[in-house]
Amino acid sequence: MSLNIAVLGSGSWGTALANLFAQSGNQTALWGRDAQVLESIESSGRNPKYLAGLDLHPTLKVERELVKAVSAADVVVCSIPTQNIREVFGSLSLGSKILLNTSKGLEVGSHFRVSQIFSQLAPQCRYGVLSGPSFAEELMKKQPTAVTIASLDKELAESIQGAMRAPYFRAYTTVDVVGVELAGSMKNVIAIATGIVKGCRLGHNAQSAVITRGLAEIARMGKALGASPATFLGLAGVGDLVLTCTGPLSRNLRAGILLGEGKALGDVVKALGGVAEGVYTTVSAFELSKKHGIDMPILREVYSILYEGKSPKASIEALMEREPKEEAV
Repeated sequence: MSLNIAVLGSGSWGTALANLFAQSGNQTALWGRDAQVLESIESSGRNPKYLAGLDLHPTLKVERELVKAVSAADVVVCSIPTQNIREVFGSLSLGSKILLNTSKGLEVGSHFRVSQIFSQLAPQCRYGVLSGPSFAEELMKKQPTAVTIASLDKELAESIQGAMRAPYFRAYTTVDVVGVELAGSMKNVIAIATGIVKGCRLGHNAQSAVITRGLAEIARMGKALGASPATFLGLAGVGDLVLTCTGPLSRNLRAGILLGEGKALGDVVKALGGVAEGVYTTVSAFELSKKHGIDMPILREVYSILYEGKSPKASIEALMEREPKEEAV
């Protein structure tokens, strides 16, 4: 079934998703805050800032007016950085439209997951979240990709699932919104930790250990907050975690590598051209873990490196010298 889709966010992932929806036969409009990007997409059929050299589907349209884009849509896709969602959506009226979120992270201050933000901004909207191991560039190149759509509304999840079917793209569904959102947020923090180990040149053994024990920490938080344990063994969990901790296109991994090489956070931000989402999530997740009494040593050390000036070497020593214990999630 063809849907009228409005994708808000003209970065790499928003653009790639909009392109997928258009290729799948949906009427799709892309809105973003960067006027030059939108102009280029409209004139050349490419997004040179984020997906250089890759052609977009000819039916993909650009919409410069935010209210107009939303009002014409059956489905509104949020591909805005988590910390900017209130700014973009605060004045919009979504009513009972379908809201498909693709943003990952926890809001600084409130510690909210994105579904909790929209429960305040648009309480009547029908909410779903899409997550999983998916680099935008590979999706644009039609390389095989699989994701998960989570929603308490099964009909919503299945309608989105059908609207984005393609020979190279497969979507699964689940009802575990909490687990999918936590997994998508926390994997960025563990990717920073993995990058730090890599930047310190401590080898593959150490990187593998961080990924594995990082997954245990994510699952521990999920259990405390009501998620299904099975979610963390699926695409939104271990799948996205492995990709973000090992893939060369991962901004959070690159941020960690630079930190491990001894660069200060300000210099890392300059080198990346912006802040990796895991840097924000670390703050909220650390505060959330303290509030609920969740033991998350890797998260604690990433926080110490980012915000307390602790050296990567000292953090690694602190993790390795912890009291021996039985392995458990």
